[in-house]
Amino acid sequence: MSKKNKEENHIEEDVKTASNTTNAANDADNNTEEISAEDKLKEELQQEKDKYLRLFAEFENYKKRTSRERIELFQTASKDVMVAMLPVLDDFERALLHIEEDKEAEELRKGVLLIYNKLLQTLQQKGLTKIEVEKGDKFDADHHEAVTQIPAPTEDLKGKIVDIIEKGYKLGETVIRFPKVVIGQ
Repeated sequence: MSKKNKEENHIEEDVKTASNTTNAANDADNNTEEISAEDKLKEELQQEKDKYLRLFAEFENYKKRTSRERIELFQTASKDVMVAMLPVLDDFERALLHIEEDKEAEELRKGVLLIYNKLLQTLQQKGLTKIEVEKGDKFDADHHEAVTQIPAPTEDLKGKIVDIIEKGYKLGETVIRFPKVVIGQ
């Protein structure tokens, strides 16, 4: 073989090797592109699943919230009417106190007491309850409204309720009027 043939064979081998290397690099690039495209699709799919789950959770929270609000609305729908009726209830209680002092108005007292009890029962059927407060109970700013403070008649009434000015009421679990009290100082 001549030198020329050897050089040509050697060049052909170099070209084949370079070609194989280029083909291998191209194959690797294609695989990388395929893998990266596949990874991109998987990532996009994961993002879409995440968005879907968040949207679904948000919708479920919305349904629960609106359901809870609807229940609260039904429970307190009569709140305005109840608040408007409380002064009437107070007036009945004051009238009963004054009628008891007058012995001549026994029939009138019975009639007023009958109407008062009927009104009270009707309001209680609609969810109104009285907040129980007694003289001598410890004052709690979360549950009572202090109107004034007076010197305590005895040492054991300091910081406690001395007198109840106005009764408190709840509608369901919501306080619609706090009891107004006088505190011993």
